[in-house]
Amino acid sequence: MSIRRQLNFSVLPRLFSVVRLAPDAAIPFWATEAPFFSITRTPEELSIVAEEFLVPAGVASEPGWSVLKLAGPIPFEETGILSSVLAPLALANISIFSISTFDTDYLLVRSTSLRVAVAALEQSGHKFTGAPPNDHAR
Repeated sequence: MSIRRQLNFSVLPRLFSVVRLAPDAAIPFWATEAPFFSITRTPEELSIVAEEFLVPAGVASEPGWSVLKLAGPIPFEETGILSSVLAPLALANISIFSISTFDTDYLLVRSTSLRVAVAALEQSGHKFTGAPPNDHAR
């Protein structure tokens, strides 16, 4: 697959959980205790991405996610960014959970699929910087 430009990624050093709470739930204190977190409220749910070790036992969550950070900022006018990343991951049978911010995008992949995801993105022409994948602190 050809891409418009090479994208640069890094892997955040911790493992994360995706949490689902009731739509009217208060934002829990532990959700904001780390440098990276995401909180989204909709009429159907309160969704939180937080470092795995911060999520209390008994909370409805899906643990075991690694976070791939796309180097930004990415101009709003630029098109095809996510498709150039999602297509090789789909071909490699990697499911994702995505988060977008004002400046960039983050892709969560199952930590058990991290090396395959990195290889698929590198084979598509993208680059990774920083620590090698799977060197996550728990």
